[in-house]
Amino acid sequence: MRAARLIKMVLLLQSKPSMTAAELARELEVSERTVTRDAQALSEAGVPVYADRGRAGGYRLIGGYRTRLTGLARGEAEALFLSGVPGALRDMGLEDAASAARLKVSAALLPSVRDASRTVAQRFHLDAPNWFKEPKTPELLPAVADAVWDDRRVVARYWRGEGEVVRELEPYGLVLKAGVWYLCARVAGRGSYRVYRIDRFTAVEAGEERFARDEEFDLPAFWEERAEQFARSILRAEVVVRLSADGVTGLPYAVDPHSAREALAAAGAPDEDGRVTVTLPVESEEVAHSQLAALGPEAEVLAPASLRARFASDATRLARLYGPLNRT
Repeated sequence: MRAARLIKMVLLLQSKPSMTAAELARELEVSERTVTRDAQALSEAGVPVYADRGRAGGYRLIGGYRTRLTGLARGEAEALFLSGVPGALRDMGLEDAASAARLKVSAALLPSVRDASRTVAQRFHLDAPNWFKEPKTPELLPAVADAVWDDRRVVARYWRGEGEVVRELEPYGLVLKAGVWYLCARVAGRGSYRVYRIDRFTAVEAGEERFARDEEFDLPAFWEERAEQFARSILRAEVVVRLSADGVTGLPYAVDPHSAREALAAAGAPDEDGRVTVTLPVESEEVAHSQLAALGPEAEVLAPASLRARFASDATRLARLYGPLNRT
């Protein structure tokens, strides 16, 4: 443990001109007294750590000293590619590995480009979860992530319907979609890949046996195809809607965007009022009612009659609600 801390201290000092004892203590998560002892141990081992005294003093490496201990471990290199998604790293238990990887890369860079990670972080950030949702990290996510990194088979117990199911899985990849974690895996002994919500797992046990990963498996392509299949599978009803120009623009934001684009592409020319009539696949009449209500007067439902009647009732209630104020 101390050896790893000493290496990290050298890399920190190599990446910056100098650091105070307080700064080093904060980075290393130790006391300033421990920093002093570690600096002395490094000096005795031949690492030229110099302590500047005084209020503005600190520690620095002298004589252009550079360590060769900048090789990335496998886990650090893998974590580095995820460093733009800090929340995901934290959820999977890889935050420390990513921090070590960034530090090693910083120490290996020339001084002129050493602040690249800071300047990039100031300009780009990925925030995966949806607005107005409090994401919850599944308790078993770190165990699943470990199995994914190591290509280890797992025995997983999860909820399906009203009961629990046990499966031996070959975990291929993790996907974070709108704050929800999914596992793409293959059932051991079968050739098909499936998708599992990790928050439905009740137990995960990784064995010692590794599976032979299919190198042709393309996680982004698989997820895109499966997500589109899922979206289509739940669209079991149809509605006919007459849209204004603003309604055409807003439709992909109110309903499933793939279905909206296909419906608009199949629509005919605008009528004399400039409105376009589309046939739109939807999940249900109830869902269509809540989704299309967001378009307000820019969408007129023509069919089914029952849905049109619901919107007519809404319009009557709104007209009554927003009529002339007559309150005493």
